[in-house]
Amino acid sequence: MLFVTLLLRLPIGFGMLASGIAYLLVKGQDVGLVAEQVLNGLYSSYVLLAVPLFIFAAGIMNSGTISDRLFEFAQVLVGRLRGGLAQVDIIASVIFSGMSGSAIADAAGPGLVSIRAMTKHGYSPAFAGAIVAASATIGPIIPPSIPLVIYALVSDTSVGALFLGGVIPGLLMAAALMVGVQVVAKRRNLPRGKALPLKELPQVLLRGALPISLPIVLLGGIYTGIFTPTEAAAVAALYALFLATVVYRALDLRRFYEVLLESSKSSASVTLIVAAAFFINYAFAAENVPAALAAWLNTFSLSPLGFLLGVNLLFLVLGCFLDTSIMLLVLVPILLPTARLLGVDLVHFGVMVVVNMMIGMVTPPFGMLLFVINALAGVPLKEMIRESWIFIGVLIVALLIITLFPQTVLWLPQAMGYAGK
Repeated sequence: MLFVTLLLRLPIGFGMLASGIAYLLVKGQDVGLVAEQVLNGLYSSYVLLAVPLFIFAAGIMNSGTISDRLFEFAQVLVGRLRGGLAQVDIIASVIFSGMSGSAIADAAGPGLVSIRAMTKHGYSPAFAGAIVAASATIGPIIPPSIPLVIYALVSDTSVGALFLGGVIPGLLMAAALMVGVQVVAKRRNLPRGKALPLKELPQVLLRGALPISLPIVLLGGIYTGIFTPTEAAAVAALYALFLATVVYRALDLRRFYEVLLESSKSSASVTLIVAAAFFINYAFAAENVPAALAAWLNTFSLSPLGFLLGVNLLFLVLGCFLDTSIMLLVLVPILLPTARLLGVDLVHFGVMVVVNMMIGMVTPPFGMLLFVINALAGVPLKEMIRESWIFIGVLIVALLIITLFPQTVLWLPQAMGYAGK
């Protein structure tokens, strides 16, 4: 039934909810009793409270002048390279990812600033849209990260360890994309950016200093015990609001109301999907699907690496057609028992899976970020897809490195005391 609702283009949350309720009705079970368990699970999850706060923080950042300031700051760092404005977009995405945790927020904020700048300086709109979509995948990898918070919920894994585990993979993805841009830039002789006059350098650095300090505050606060990951989300929201209203004076009451409204809608959508996933996972647990799958996979005598490579291949294929929320909330819980049985570290597994799902967001035919760029900037979808393949390729190389070398994920959490799970 879930796939039927997807084919009918119904909202994902409603499709998942209808599928779960249909299972309960067919089995003659009490829908109200299961619904009560679902609500208890939602309201007892302190971690889940972080999601609407990060969504709100991202909305505030995109409404003020923060995206423009980050773009200027990134331009100082890499703007003089060949294809410099594309490199600037990647650096801006890395910085913005440390504040929002959302790929779509990244594409809609710094991404639009980058597209306007690139097309103004002679870059093709399709290339500009493709690199913006690809660089936006870094958003949910470098902390804070909404998908990693949700993964922590379904896997009972430390949010703090997941956040630290995403830092190096996120930087690796950025480096891979920068290499891809450099290859294209040399082949097409893309223009270099203008060097910033030295007298303007202090002013630009100062303009970007406050926004880029937020990731340091968040991670520092979490690992010094000043606040929990959920409280860190509240700090991010308040900090963004303070910058946009008090420091930069770039947010009026009308726009603030619009941000609240959009954040509420997005948060409600996420909550509905999570609640619906509880119904689906209840059905899978009742039918003993995770244990049966683990037993079946065990007959193949898979090594941990073989299992991870198989999961990557499966998710790369499914990512072309399925929404990331379905894979994260429905498929991942089915695979977790097998991961535990094989001794796969759940932090490594979680970061790897989220990286894979982000690649799915730029993979045709249903790459969500491609559609977002098409809708917001009017970039032709067909041409943008053609330009995306080189960036999809380098991101897959980064994913393979993350899979083959778990320490790319685990080194930083272990250095901060994570003992493995």
